Amino acid sequence: MPRYTVHVRGEWLAVPCLDAQLTVGWLGREAVRRYIKNKPDNGGFASVGDVRFLVRRCKGLGLLDNEDLLEVALEDNEFVEVGTSPDWRPVAERSSDSKQNKARDGDGVIEGDTMSPDFIPSQPEGVYLYSKYREPEKYIALDGDSLTTEDLVGLGKGHYKIKLTPTAEKKVQKSREVIDSIVKEKTVVYGITTGFGKFARTVIPTSKLEELQFNLVRSHSSGVGKPLIPERCRMLLALRINVLAKGYSGISLETLKQVIKVFNASCLPYIPEKGTVGASGDLAPLSHLALGLIGEGKMWSPKSGWADAKYVLEAHGLKPVVLKPKEGLALINGTQMITSLGCEAVERASAIARQADIVAALTLEVLKGTTKAFDTDIHAVRPHRGQIEVAFRFRSLLDSDHHPSEIAESHRFCDRVQDAYTLRCCPQVHGVVNDTIAFVKNIITTELNSATDNPMVFASRGETVSGGNFHGEYPAKALDYLAIGVHELAAISERRIERLCNPSLSELPAFLVAEGGLNSGFMIAHCTAAALVSENKALCHPSSVDSLSTSAATEDHVSMGGWAARKALRVIEHVEQVLAIELLAACQGIEFLRPLKTTTPLEKVYDLVRSVVRPWIKDRFMAPDIEAAHRLLVEQKVWEVAAPYIEKYRIEHIPESRPVSPTAFSLEFLQRKSTKIPESEDL
Repeated sequence: MPRYTVHVRGEWLAVPCLDAQLTVGWLGREAVRRYIKNKPDNGGFASVGDVRFLVRRCKGLGLLDNEDLLEVALEDNEFVEVGTSPDWRPVAERSSDSKQNKARDGDGVIEGDTMSPDFIPSQPEGVYLYSKYREPEKYIALDGDSLTTEDLVGLGKGHYKIKLTPTAEKKVQKSREVIDSIVKEKTVVYGITTGFGKFARTVIPTSKLEELQFNLVRSHSSGVGKPLIPERCRMLLALRINVLAKGYSGISLETLKQVIKVFNASCLPYIPEKGTVGASGDLAPLSHLALGLIGEGKMWSPKSGWADAKYVLEAHGLKPVVLKPKEGLALINGTQMITSLGCEAVERASAIARQADIVAALTLEVLKGTTKAFDTDIHAVRPHRGQIEVAFRFRSLLDSDHHPSEIAESHRFCDRVQDAYTLRCCPQVHGVVNDTIAFVKNIITTELNSATDNPMVFASRGETVSGGNFHGEYPAKALDYLAIGVHELAAISERRIERLCNPSLSELPAFLVAEGGLNSGFMIAHCTAAALVSENKALCHPSSVDSLSTSAATEDHVSMGGWAARKALRVIEHVEQVLAIELLAACQGIEFLRPLKTTTPLEKVYDLVRSVVRPWIKDRFMAPDIEAAHRLLVEQKVWEVAAPYIEKYRIEHIPESRPVSPTAFSLEFLQRKSTKIPESEDL
């Protein structure tokens, strides 16, 4: 018998359908009837007949025709929303001048219709990315020891499902046997047979040990703010599974496999982004994660949108987790919120750092700079790995012997001796950013594969040991450092934008536009870059230098790592946006140097930008162009265009090349068929 889950005024109702020949209109009326029946005042309606409504899918928000048959319009277990109002009329019946009502109807906020206080829109921010979601076919086998930052980002994007290795399953089983023994022998152990935090000395009766775990999850689900977007929620859930797979948490294999099924079905709990102090672990966000797993609170899936967790699980053929002793604590104790967001931050930082070199090289060409500052011998006598690599990338993009540049040739015999620091010192400034990212990535990778519970369950010793691995100081300090390091890419980029826009420095038209005065060109785009850099200066203040005592002074030093991770992501996004503006400005500068051409790889970058943003002949709405360039950087399109040339140059100059991570970039991009260099091109 088909059934549907229907959202009416903030409440979710399960509506079975005995006859598949019934219509969408019947479903709406039946849902409203059930809603009215449950309300003492009939929900403000005299009868079902007084209600006019429209029905739309939660997935994609598409409106449904009330006359359509359910078996044609909907799938079994599909989630829909009913918009109700005493004066609602079908769209076709509305007068053409009722634009205000039409706008409200389209938004699902209708005059006279009051949503419940806990109403959550069916689709979170960024959910358009899931509109074409396809269930992945590939699996990643987790063992708790070998997860990479790249793997976790891929899991967040929905590229893989999860399974456990046989070794991990055995470790989990052995760990659970220790917990079962403790419960059977009524041993007093923190978090298993006692309360938590200040209540650690309160012994709990055996009959209430399961209730203790449910109460823990419910009481600790106290976060606030916007929910994590699906990608970040998936990363958090996947990382918690990886930590549990290590076999030091005491969770049962049965429960862990249930959690994996939830992940593989892309059922994602509602997790507010704020509330963790980063010790004892990320308690609030991980509790919200566990709350969804036990069928309480809200949950999201591509199929359902936001709905009550129990309905989302049921729609995917899943049952809520029933917590055994220690399992609530096993699900919520750890640094996975900090670390999963930190993982995204590291990967995005890596992407923008290597593309920053390409953007800066393009600016140097437009400003008719010299490549002498990138000479191999200069950097060999100050052999920082990042500095050497950045200088090499500049040479690979600008070497006139390898890639003839008409622009460079046009000023070969000029009297300029050296360039401004923002051009000349890119290897030194960009280089330390690369080294910072490598340092932070090492810490985050270690944290990905670390047991961060308390107490720890050591099956080999047959005992539990209390400690402090849940403290988030490591990732917190690292991510504060990451924000400070990556910010410098924006700081120096903003100064290069100034040089591009300032005619006394660039020898180009003011603000890179013809008919200045009538047109303002890049005047305010530069202001935007300056605003973002200034905002970053505040965001770069380390959150981990702060600590507030919590839990009645039991947890008297905390890391504040959750904020460190969230603001690191904000800093990196601002860096991406500033570099997007520089990329557009540099390409616009090239327009004033035509018909001269730059080097082959930089011409390819120019062509890429022009495929999404046309040149400025006169002023136009600029924000969409900045967003388009930002998207090129986020999706690493700029790197993909230039990388084959950089790597071919590396192969031909191996003795002078010392990459930050030997062969890492070569292997990744030379194996991509889509980035093969045409044999006819002169490299």
